[in-house]
Amino acid sequence: GSTALLERLDEVLCRDRIDALLPCLDAELPNFMAIAEPLKQRGIRLLLPQRAQLRRRDKDRLPALCADAGVATPAVRRLTDEGFFDHCGAEGWPFPLVIKSVFYDAWIVHSAPEARQRYRQVVATWGYPVLIQKYVYGDEVNLTALGDGSGAMIGEVMIRKQAVTDKGKAWAGVAIDDPELQEAGRRLFHSLKWRGPLELEMLRDAAGTLQLIEINPRFPAWIYLSHGVGRNLPAALLAMMNGALPEQLDLAPPRPGTSFIRHAQETIVSLDEIATLAASGSTLRACAPASLAA
Repeated sequence: GSTALLERLDEVLCRDRIDALLPCLDAELPNFMAIAEPLKQRGIRLLLPQRAQLRRRDKDRLPALCADAGVATPAVRRLTDEGFFDHCGAEGWPFPLVIKSVFYDAWIVHSAPEARQRYRQVVATWGYPVLIQKYVYGDEVNLTALGDGSGAMIGEVMIRKQAVTDKGKAWAGVAIDDPELQEAGRRLFHSLKWRGPLELEMLRDAAGTLQLIEINPRFPAWIYLSHGVGRNLPAALLAMMNGALPEQLDLAPPRPGTSFIRHAQETIVSLDEIATLAASGSTLRACAPASLAA
């Protein structure tokens, strides 16, 4: 929870200075919101959305948000009973379907047995509720940008995924210039009045309509591409934390056609380091938190 997070950050602060924090996981945001004021007292800057903004982009609330913004999105439904999959087709939910948690993970399922398996997996990992979303056939495009809290979309970078993992995460992609995606992003940022980084995941269906699949309240894993196209959004976010206005940010016109490929890297460690990391969450020896009065 937020208390444990603050205690852990105090342990880090006794060794290192932290000027700013950029949350990278959806589930982290409520905890950082809860300790925003104590972190400010410690000299740590954040740029976070309001709780109401965060709730509006919840996966099960996308239809209401998209109706307000004038953007298409597939139907979504909360589930607490896996028996639904035995008769889902009769209720207007034919396979394939997408099964999701409210935080992370998404699986495309093609039958009732497969759906029940993924349903139980989501419950075991993330708990209830489980969400189902109607599956959209199409090409995935993503947009990431910064929001200033008043409805503006700043420094948008758009990609088309070219290779994905089994969970649909981008392993390779290319920067694009897509006016329709840009306009959808502008409408959503305006409706949300978002503050901080945001990622939109959309699919262009067979009719050419862009459908919003998810909104992630942080930078995507492919954010390094923003540097590659001349729009270093993490650097721009730090500048905004330091008081820079949107017109003062160093944001070059993006360069469509710039590509990225992700790779994995092995790190050599000892068994002692692995044991220490598993036991304490750190390879460093703990120390007493520094006093705020210091």
